[in-house]
Amino acid sequence: MKKLSAMSKAYLAFVFVVLYAPILYLIFYSFNSGGNMNNFESFTWEHYQAVFEDSRLIIILLNTVIVALLSGLIATVIGTLGAIGIVSIKDKKIRNTLLSLNNVLIVSPDVVIGASFLILFTMIGVKLGFASVLVSHVAFSVPIVVLMVLPKLLEMNKSLIDAARDLGATKRDVLTRVVLPYISPGIFAGFFMALTYSLDDFAVTFFVTGNGFSTLSVEIYSMARAGISLTVNAISGLVFAVTVLIVIGYYFINKRSKSVATEGQR
Repeated sequence: MKKLSAMSKAYLAFVFVVLYAPILYLIFYSFNSGGNMNNFESFTWEHYQAVFEDSRLIIILLNTVIVALLSGLIATVIGTLGAIGIVSIKDKKIRNTLLSLNNVLIVSPDVVIGASFLILFTMIGVKLGFASVLVSHVAFSVPIVVLMVLPKLLEMNKSLIDAARDLGATKRDVLTRVVLPYISPGIFAGFFMALTYSLDDFAVTFFVTGNGFSTLSVEIYSMARAGISLTVNAISGLVFAVTVLIVIGYYFINKRSKSVATEGQR
């Protein structure tokens, strides 16, 4: 593997600075006692304390986490079974059509998806709230899970399944003892991606939330429109910290899964 040149390293450093500088700037001023983002007066935890003392924000935070976990789990189950179903289709035209439809959902603008769900829920008489947000999050998360699981399924050696069948394994045994353990890194990747997308989503949630139900992204938007408040910085800092922890957790789980798979092959 070739080493990166000095120019490449400088370019990468520039890209990361552009990406992370606004976030770090925002988090830095969340510790400012001055109450604004013009000049830093002194270090304080008061804005974080205000977040945890606001019962409404805590409820909204719990709403966000519950929706993210539930939508991530449901989307992972549906997406994994969907990916297995797509791979098992022998007709290449049908398989490619389904993959194309899946990819279209991923690249579709969130505004279009959100507006579509709003129209759908209005037409069938579903009240906007927890259920509408959950269904919408599951819907846009399933294609992501499919995309994460498919590569592991495609690289899987078919002889493993044939060998299991020759040894008398049932279809259920093949699925639970051969296929799912092999594609588990892709399943974990899909779950964490779905979880992250749900936590960060604003556009779709903005369209389908209502009846007093709200998520953190929508609440931050509402607070930011009302005026500059360092409480928004504190909330954003907490969300960023949780996202980093999720990524680190996924990294270690994925690393452990790969090491277990390597030892199993030996």
